[in-house]
Formats: sequence, structure tokens, C-alpha cells
Amino acid sequence: MADVRDILDLDAPQAQELTKEALLNSKKKIVYEKKFTMKRPEGMHREVFALLYNDNKDAPPLMPSDTGTGYKQAKARLGMKKVRKWEWTPFTNPARNDAAVFHHWRRVTDPAKDYPFAKFNKQLNIPAYTLNEYNTMLKTNPTKWTKAQTDHLFDLAKRFDIRFIIMADRWDRANYGIKTVEDLKERYYEVCGILSRQKSSPDKKIYVFDADHERKRKEQLKKLFDRTPKQVEEEQMLLNELKKIEARKKERERKTQDLQKLISQADQQQAEAQQAAANARKAEKKLNKKKIQAQPRPSKVDSVVNAVESAGIKFTDLRGTGVSLRSQRMKLPANVGQKKAKALEQVLQEFKVDPNPPPIDEICTAFNELRSDMVLLCELRTALATCNFELESLKHQYEVLCPGKTLNIPASLITPPDDSKTTDLDKTLSSLTN
Repeated sequence: MADVRDILDLDAPQAQELTKEALLNSKKKIVYEKKFTMKRPEGMHREVFALLYNDNKDAPPLMPSDTGTGYKQAKARLGMKKVRKWEWTPFTNPARNDAAVFHHWRRVTDPAKDYPFAKFNKQLNIPAYTLNEYNTMLKTNPTKWTKAQTDHLFDLAKRFDIRFIIMADRWDRANYGIKTVEDLKERYYEVCGILSRQKSSPDKKIYVFDADHERKRKEQLKKLFDRTPKQVEEEQMLLNELKKIEARKKERERKTQDLQKLISQADQQQAEAQQAAANARKAEKKLNKKKIQAQPRPSKVDSVVNAVESAGIKFTDLRGTGVSLRSQRMKLPANVGQKKAKALEQVLQEFKVDPNPPPIDEICTAFNELRSDMVLLCELRTALATCNFELESLKHQYEVLCPGKTLNIPASLITPPDDSKTTDLDKTLSSLTN
């Protein structure tokens, strides 16, 4: 360090005085410096922390390695072995046809091999045709393609390996006219398809070039390239609107699906409730059937009495919101059948009552009560006939169970029989109960 300071013309450090303490403590104390170690942050994985480095460490390798040094292969140890000999040897390229000879360095121990880059020289198989094949299969309209033009096309294909852009640029326009890239492609693939179909199996797939589609595609690309900034901005706006519409459509579809799920769940719950109710009704019917079998047969009189109590027509009260006609009050309810309605009309005709009277408040009330009383009269007559039949049945049962005895029914319970003929009005009234 002193030599370096002298060269750089730096001030040398002043010599320290020798003291008694310095002589006694001539033995240097070993001071261990703590190396700064970076602690792994909390929450960071050990593998991720191992990728970090600082000035005291080398950078991590860019490629995965099998060695600890970060290199795929261990460093060469120079001076340990003899250097392998190299020689300046000639070689030829099999991809060339001019027999050119080149030279490069090669190890003496390595065997002679072909030029490795010759494998990248791929040669395309350009089909060929004879004059007879052209006349029989490939001849087309002379205004489009002649044999000379077709020969020139396949000559360019061999020279430039079917690079149609270069072929169109090298096309001899002076002798063969102007041809576009699409025209060259269409004619080339047409000839290749015919020859391939003739020489190979018919099941082999033949490539067909669509020239019209290619022209339209390029025209559309040109229009797309020639757009003005205003048109681009308008298109972007339309695309944004389309995205919004699609987003709203997806949202509606999602809501519809959720609603369908709710409806299906409600239908399922309703079906389960109906099934449970049906099971409960079946169980109740079985229980009632057992009770009915255990109880004696009920009398028909009770059912007739219940029917008489609920007899009559109950007209609906039109006291709702909005405007309504008073004639609606005289309309028969829906529970009155068509047969009973016609019977009521016949009875009204028998009594010479207008079936459609003026809808005055008093007339509506009286007309409804009249029809209800008619139905009640029919029910009473039916109940009377049922009671008479029940009394006669009980009398016969008593005489069968008690031979030699006769059941005397009070005269007040027996309705005197009507010997007169049944009128049309009675027939009409009896039809109301059927």
C-alpha cells in the first residue's frame, strides 16, 4: 500500500509513537466482524428468497443448471491436460451443385462428416407434365392461360421455390401479359390438383385455391388500412357499445336463469306440498272409511235437510272499485249449470215473467229473490218426496222385522197424495233438482 501511495502522490499515514502500553500489548486482538446477513421477510417462501442476491453473492443463473456454480458445465481447468489439435481442413457442401470447396477448422480426433447446414437446404418437388398431358388435361381457354405462360409459371416456381410474390415480380410482362399473384396461385394449384388427381389415389385430399376469396380479402384489408382517424374512432365507439349490449344481455340471461331456478324450486316445493296433501287426504279417507264402516247407515233425510238449508241461488255482490252495470246483478252465478238456467227460463215463461226485466234496483232484488225461491221450492218438493219415501221404507222394514205388526204413522207426517196429473210446470220444477 505504501508503494501505491507513493505512485499516486498521497500523504503517508503518520507513524504511531511506541509506548509502554503498545509494547506490552503487542499481541493483536482478533476482532470478528459480523457479516451483514439479510433476513428473509416474513411471509416470503424460502425458494423465492433464495433468488435474491446482493453485492457479496453472484447473480442467480438465467438458465436452470445441474451444478452449484450456476453453469451447465464445470469451468475448464486450464493447464491440467494437453490441448487438442485442430487442423484447417477442406469440405464441400452437398446442397451446392457447383462442386465448390471450402475450408474450416476441425479437430483431428473428430471423424469427417457432411456439412451440417446442408440439411436446411430443402428442395420442393415441383410437378412436371408432358405435351400430351397438357393437351389432354391441362389445356384451358387460351385467353386466360396458354402453354407458354404455364411453362413460364412452372419455371419461375422451380427457380424461386413457389415464392409467389417474387414470381409475380419476375413475371415477363412483355411476352406473357400482366398476371397478378392470385392469378399465378390459381393456375399453379389448378395444374397441381389435376396432376395429383391423375397420378395419386382418388381419396387423397387436393388443395383448391379460391382466387376470388383472396381478392376480396385483400380488398377488405386495403379498405381497413385506408380508414381515416374519424372512422377508426367511430368503429371503436361502436365496439364499445356492442360490448355494453353484450354485457347487458348476459346480465339479463343471468337474471333469467336465477328466476328460472327460483320458479323451479317453487314448483318443486308446491309439488311436494301437493303430494303431502294428497297423502294426507288418502289417510283421512281411509280413516273416514273405517269410521263409516263402523257407524250405521245414515238416513237420507239428513242429507236432504242439509241440501234444503243450502238451497237457493247466492248472487254475488258487485261492490268493487270502478264502474259496473246494474244488470250484472241479475246475472246467474258461475256455479249454476246451463241445464238449471234453461229450466229457470222455462219456469219464468210459465209464470209469464220477463226473463230480462229492466235493471232497476228494486226489480233486480225482486227478480233475484224470485229465482232463488224457485230453486228453493224445487229443493223442498224433492225433500218432501224423499221424506215420504223414507217413511214408507221404515214402515216396510218394521213389518219385515216384526211379523204380524203394523207401524201406524201419524197423519200429520204423511203428505196426502196428489192424484191430479203432473203439469208442465211440475216437470220443469223437477228438472231444476236433477
